[in-house]
This record gives sequence, structure tokens and C-alpha cells, in this order.
Amino acid sequence: MTTHKQRSVWVRVISLVAVGFGLLTIKEGGTVLFGGEAARASAGNYVPFVLWFNFVAGFAYVIAGAGLWMQQRWAALLAVAIVAATALTFAAFGVHVYFDGAYEPRTVIAMSLRTLVWAVIAAVAWRQLLRRRVI
Repeated sequence: MTTHKQRSVWVRVISLVAVGFGLLTIKEGGTVLFGGEAARASAGNYVPFVLWFNFVAGFAYVIAGAGLWMQQRWAALLAVAIVAATALTFAAFGVHVYFDGAYEPRTVIAMSLRTLVWAVIAAVAWRQLLRRRVI
């Protein structure tokens, strides 16, 4: 397999992960936001600004994934912006917890996973689409 094809495969893989992650994020966030009282009750002590960020970010995930599939440079930049915004939201969540705000412990796991996944996506996209200028 040539180097170009190897790069293309990795970009395709992360693009599918991004789109899948985005669709799941939109579904889960939308269920809590718009699904009624039972959905909100089952979510427990969710933090509204984190929930809204994740819901809106889900759309950015899908857009970034589509751009990555098409190997567009702007998609790599969007991936970097997503990981930065996710990390900032996670930090704000940490401040919320520090000041004794109510929260669900699973939010820590979810935000850790989001940050890690997008850091990997951004790193691969940066390396494959920006650093080596493959487009």
C-alpha cells in the first residue's frame, strides 16, 4: 500500500468515527433536551451548559467528519477547534464541580472520552491533512 493510500485510510477511519460520534451525541443530547421530563429525570444531575455544548458540538462533529472524509484542510482545523472547545468546556465543568455544583459522575467519564477522542482525531487530521499537505 502506498503512503498516500495509508494516509487516506486513516483519514477515512477518523471521519467515520467523527460522524458516528456526532450522530450519537446529537441523539443522546436531544433526548435529554427535548424528550420530556422522564428523559431529564433519567439523566440525573446533568449540567445544562455541558449538555447544550455537547448537543451543539455533535453537529460540528458530523460536519468535521464529512470534511475529513473529503480530505479537506478546513476539517482538520475544525477538529482542532472542537478539541479546544471541548477541553475548555471540561475545564468549566471542573470549576462547576469545584464550587459544589451538582453533577453526574458519568459526566467526568463522558467528557474525558470526548476530549481524548477529539484529541486523537485532531492529531491524525493535523498530521495527514495539514502537516503533509495531502489535498
